[in-house]
Amino acid sequence: MTPRVRFAPSPTGRLHIGNIRTAALNWLFARKHGGSFLLRLDDTDTARSTQEFADAIRDDLTWLGLTWNDFARQQDRTARYVEAADALKASGALYPCFETEEELDRRRKRQLAMHRPPIYDRAALKLTQEEIDAKLAAGQTPHWRFRLPNTAAGRGLAPEPTLVTWNDLIRGDQTVDLGSLSDPVLIRGDGTFLYTFTSVVDDIDFAITHIVRGEDHVTNTGVQLAIFEAAGGTPPAFGHHSLLVGADGQALSKRLGALSIQSFRDEGLEPMAVLCHAALVGTSDAIEPLHSRDELAAKLDFSKISTAPGRFDVAELKVLNGKLLHTLDYVSVAEQLRALGIEGREEFWNAVRGNLEIFADARIWWDVVAGDIDPIIEDSKLTVAATEALPAAPWSESTWSEWTNAVKAKTGAKGRALFHPLRLALTGREAGPELKTLLPLMGRDRVLARLEGKRA
Repeated sequence: MTPRVRFAPSPTGRLHIGNIRTAALNWLFARKHGGSFLLRLDDTDTARSTQEFADAIRDDLTWLGLTWNDFARQQDRTARYVEAADALKASGALYPCFETEEELDRRRKRQLAMHRPPIYDRAALKLTQEEIDAKLAAGQTPHWRFRLPNTAAGRGLAPEPTLVTWNDLIRGDQTVDLGSLSDPVLIRGDGTFLYTFTSVVDDIDFAITHIVRGEDHVTNTGVQLAIFEAAGGTPPAFGHHSLLVGADGQALSKRLGALSIQSFRDEGLEPMAVLCHAALVGTSDAIEPLHSRDELAAKLDFSKISTAPGRFDVAELKVLNGKLLHTLDYVSVAEQLRALGIEGREEFWNAVRGNLEIFADARIWWDVVAGDIDPIIEDSKLTVAATEALPAAPWSESTWSEWTNAVKAKTGAKGRALFHPLRLALTGREAGPELKTLLPLMGRDRVLARLEGKRA
């Protein structure tokens, strides 16, 4: 079977690292097996869904390279949902309910007080057609519930233990007892549809073969399998990955704004670093920098995904970002360097890449190599001696050791006392790339001026 998967975010906010983990697992699975990837906006919540968030979702996925083969919006499919709902109403699987939220809340409290599970008592199923017609004539608008298949013929309306099982792609055998659940509302009183229903209709219509999503949807899957059956559809295979926690072990839910994909973009992180971390966190694979999505897809194996929460640490992501930059060759970054106004070629990139945390740091080192900086003269006697010992051009990487050996012989300085004042004078910084590689890039005139304390 050629996989067809979907990523179905709601455009009610920015995508965050948890969303992208789900998107990445689906996309990489499709990529590995030659399948297709559907981006579907679950935007039935018209009050909170916005075009701005819809556009942002597409921008973030595009930045990460998670391109889609097909695109759909649930707001465009209302007529199809009406058609599917009418079929379920005709079969008796959907039934009208007229209770208000206040009535339902009172019933739940009464059930809890009696030490009973607070599930819907199916009172609406006891209404006669005449009673339903009278309520409609009086202007009452119903919400519609799906009758879970958890009763036996001739045994009344009370739910009985009814186990729905499936072999989860990630978690193995899973079981949900429909007898412990309320009949879910699929259509609100205002006529709008809930995700639980529209998702099933879409998955049938778009021939989705595999659904990979968070473990918070496990119970939903039990219910949706029943809806698939009632709607006459073939259910896909399901996989439920664990959710992410922070470095402190606490849920990420209150910090998702700071963990949005946009925030990572704004910080200058590389899309492949974010994607590698999202796909590999919570797996038995090491979180390592990979250079291509195909390479990352080749590593995907659902059996490697732990059922324990994945631990996400922004600090680790930033370290991974640096490691990725350190391994990139010049050809892969040449265009980006030019976009930053950097004229240095392969020698420059090889000299500085090992000191980059984000790509934009390369501009800092280009300014050190070819721009004007304010040198720091820590030991004027040493820099004077260094000026006198400065070799003639042309220079190579061996020039640094020849020069510092001459300065050492002239002054007796060694170790930090020798190298630290020279680094401050030449770069204005406490640390950085090896000076043996920077020195030839700076050129003799610039080095001489900086040793004399001049801005150059």
